[in-house]
Amino acid sequence: MFNLANYLFETNAIRFCEENKPFWYTSGKIGPYFINTHFIYGSEKDAVELLSFIDEALSDKMTLPKKVFEKVLEQYNTNKIYKDVINHMKSYIEENIDVSEVDYISGGERRDWFFSNIIAYLLKKPHISIYKDLSTVVSDYNFEKTEVVSSLKDKKVLHVADLITVASSYLRAWIPAIKNLGANMCWSCVVVDRMQGGKDKLEAEGVKALSLVNVDSNLFKTAFDMGIINDNQLQLLNSFFAYFDGSMKDFLVSHPEFLENALNSDEKTKKRAKLLVDGNLYGLDL
Repeated sequence: MFNLANYLFETNAIRFCEENKPFWYTSGKIGPYFINTHFIYGSEKDAVELLSFIDEALSDKMTLPKKVFEKVLEQYNTNKIYKDVINHMKSYIEENIDVSEVDYISGGERRDWFFSNIIAYLLKKPHISIYKDLSTVVSDYNFEKTEVVSSLKDKKVLHVADLITVASSYLRAWIPAIKNLGANMCWSCVVVDRMQGGKDKLEAEGVKALSLVNVDSNLFKTAFDMGIINDNQLQLLNSFFAYFDGSMKDFLVSHPEFLENALNSDEKTKKRAKLLVDGNLYGLDL
C-alpha cells in the first residue's frame, strides 16, 4: 500500500529537530521541523542535482521546459520513490478533479517543475512554465514545442507544486501570471501542505486546493509510532502546530541559552539569530 509519509521520512524530505534544538529558518524564526519536499524526487542528491541543472538552464526560458522534462521523465522511469509519488499524485488529481475540465497544467520556478512537468505529460495537458518575473511560456504535453502565448482567455488551469505554506508565491506570482494570460487558476495540487493558512487563502481566490499529505498532528503521530521521534519531540511538534510563533516564544523564554548560543555560533546561524533579535520576531523582552 502506498504511504507517502514513509517516503518523506526515508528521503529526509521532512526532518525533525533533536530535542530542545529547533531549526533556524532563513527568516530568523525557529521551528521543530524542516521540509524539503523536492527530496522525494528520489534523494537529496538527485534533487540538488536537478536544481543545479535548472539554475544553469534558466538563461534560456524557451529551451528550459524541454530540458527539465527530459530529466524528470528519465527519473520517473528509473526511480521507484519518485514514480510512486507521481503516480499517486496523478490518481489523486483524477479522483478529486474532473480532468476533462482542465485545459492547462502550470508550475512555477523552480521546485514546482519537479512535479508539474511530468503530471502534464501523464495527463496529456499542455504546460505553462511560470518564471519568478511572472513571464510564461507554454509547452505541449510532451514538451516538443514551446512558445510564448499572450492570451489563454478563459482557459482553466491546474497548478501543481511541491509545497504550500501561506500561499505567498501563489498570491505574489503564480495566480497573477495566470491572470495576465486571461486564464483562471481553478485548482492547485501540492505534495505537502504545511497547514499554515495557505489553503484558505487559495480558496478565497477561488482556487480549489488539494494536497497529498498535511503536516499536522497525524503526521507527527506517525513519526512517533515509527520511532523516528520521542515523546518530548512529539509534544514540541504538537505545540508548534497548535500555536506556531507562540510555542517558539515559550521555548525561547524557557531556554534562554538557545538564543545566546546561536549568537555565538557559526556565521549562518548567527545571521539568522540576529534577524530574530533585530526584528524582535517573537516579542521577547530582549
